[in-house]
Amino acid sequence: MPPDLDVVGIGFGPGNIALAVAFEELELGLSAHFFERNSGPSWQSGMLLDGSDIQHNAARDLALPRNPRSRYTFYNYLFERGQLFEYLNLGLPYPFRKDYANYITWVAGEFAGQVTYGSEVRAVRAGGDGGRFVEVELATGERVHARAAVVAPGRQPRIPATFATVADPRVFHSSLYLHRLDRFSARPRPTVAIIGASQSAVELALDVSRRWPAATVVNIIREFGHRQKDLSPFSGEVYFPAFTDYYYDSTEPARRELDRQLRYTNYSAADPDVLNALYVQMYADRLDGVERVRLVRNTAVTAVGVSPDAVRLELTEVHRGQASTLDADVVILATGYHDLTDAAGPQFLPGILGEVAGGVARAPSGHAQVDRDYRLLPGGGGSLPPIYLNGLCETTHGLGDAGSFSLLSVRSATIATSIAKQLANTRGEEAP
Repeated sequence: MPPDLDVVGIGFGPGNIALAVAFEELELGLSAHFFERNSGPSWQSGMLLDGSDIQHNAARDLALPRNPRSRYTFYNYLFERGQLFEYLNLGLPYPFRKDYANYITWVAGEFAGQVTYGSEVRAVRAGGDGGRFVEVELATGERVHARAAVVAPGRQPRIPATFATVADPRVFHSSLYLHRLDRFSARPRPTVAIIGASQSAVELALDVSRRWPAATVVNIIREFGHRQKDLSPFSGEVYFPAFTDYYYDSTEPARRELDRQLRYTNYSAADPDVLNALYVQMYADRLDGVERVRLVRNTAVTAVGVSPDAVRLELTEVHRGQASTLDADVVILATGYHDLTDAAGPQFLPGILGEVAGGVARAPSGHAQVDRDYRLLPGGGGSLPPIYLNGLCETTHGLGDAGSFSLLSVRSATIATSIAKQLANTRGEEAP
């Protein structure tokens, strides 16, 4: 029995939305359908804070770096919405996050006929004709067959081991912040602990203290202070396509050294505007004799206990070993997201690929082997149908896969043209 589709997409966030755009504009003649577990298009819905921006150039959108003439660019979205001149008149270095979320929803709406929302994928496996095709099992039990699959479920929140077994609604990841605002209203003067030194941690410290002026925000970080993001244009070249080639062709020890050098272009650091805003607010509060935001430096959370009255954090100063405790009403984990890890790590591959994971080749480090075109490679002389990872390949492709939009449109073209080539080979045709 032939497959139902050429391509099945799992997830319809920015990565696979950009892929749908690429399929259309590259005119590859491929039939594709996407399954998205959310009830509709959304992007960072829990962190659309007032005044927050996207931290990258507006032109690095779903299409423009691949096709500047595309109608799916951010600037054309503004034009079609009648907002272009007003936006240009703002003089903002980066667009508001809310504006970009609306843009993503607008593009997704153009492909509504290719997406089934509210549909969760349970498993992706090889199936049919000797395992050359892909079988996707939905949570309803329905099975969809395709010649290729593109898996883009988004990266999973990183929950520190200390919090891994804490199942309490007062403790949650930063990505859920706006969905958990009701947790702050239980007490008139809540104590809110924010764990981490990320951009999100700084943004949340500002947002909580502005929404609830009577709250006490305690930001716990392992280092001496918040670090400014590396915004050098030289470091910014990690988001060039040429760097992806360089990184991919490097040895694994070389990749880890590059990760060390370039970490602060994206991780454990924040933009100058929010750092300055927080520092100024803390200084102004001291002039008024109050402390709405307290920074607890050089400190690790070593244990967590919960009671009806509070979440108790046991803290240890990392240099002097001094122990202390903090009772919080809310704990927000601004601790980032997982990339793919080695075979013993928390996310060797997304869970829905569990049935094919055993047939995937391993690098010497234990990571899954992914080809330059983002296709999973088979191990041990075996075979796999064409299964691609969209937005999950930082360990093999570098920081351009670190959740940034910068290379998203270029990556979508790489995946789309590779799929066309792979399927043409199986059919004995010429690739478009």
